[in-house]
Amino acid sequence: MSDTVSFGYQEVAPDEKTRRVGQVFSNVASRYDLMNDAMSGGLHRLWKDLFVRRVKPRMGEHILDMAGGTGDIAFRMAPSGAAITVADINPQMLEVGMERAAKRGIDGLVWTEANAETLQFPDRFFDAYTIAFGIRNVTDIPKALREAHRVLRRGGRFFVLEFSTTVWPGFGQAYDAYSHHLVPRLGKLLANDEDSYRYLIESIRRFPDMPKFEGMIRDAGFAQTKVEPLLGGLVAIHSGWKI
Repeated sequence: MSDTVSFGYQEVAPDEKTRRVGQVFSNVASRYDLMNDAMSGGLHRLWKDLFVRRVKPRMGEHILDMAGGTGDIAFRMAPSGAAITVADINPQMLEVGMERAAKRGIDGLVWTEANAETLQFPDRFFDAYTIAFGIRNVTDIPKALREAHRVLRRGGRFFVLEFSTTVWPGFGQAYDAYSHHLVPRLGKLLANDEDSYRYLIESIRRFPDMPKFEGMIRDAGFAQTKVEPLLGGLVAIHSGWKI
């Protein structure tokens, strides 16, 4: 890992990025759904539905939903009967998720504070690992990918849902204009927090493109890796297997 990492368009020390990202999500935890709606025009709900269909959670499986604090992915997987652990580095996000689960009457989820880079779970423990719109905020992404590989059993499935770079001509420029100019303004209007929303947009632009990130997943030890672009790659579902 280099001496500095990206925090949006800035280069900062790794510990500083971890601290700043934590502050961003503490700030936006109570308005997380609004944030996702602002960044995706509401499409994140459809993307998450598709993502869970790709994961295919099953009764009796143990699944780790990393960076899943507010419960969006876990709630969609819960009807399958899988044993789901919701992990997040941010306690405020977990509090929001637990409150939402109680209101929806969803029981049986395990909620735990965890850092994706240094998971407290034993080797070969989970059947599947999911992370939706969280990997780009991790300070040391290769280390987090290696940890995901470590905690999966042989035959385990790894799934990432993340913003990426669209290859549709003209669409990327239009989305850039929308996201850079409108989303921070919406953040100020909806949550009185323009800076956090600006960081989240900048973090998308700094995230590796689809081929590069797929290569990072392979480098962590996963096989049969695959990328499914959505909206030409504005968002992508990445997957791999531990064999």
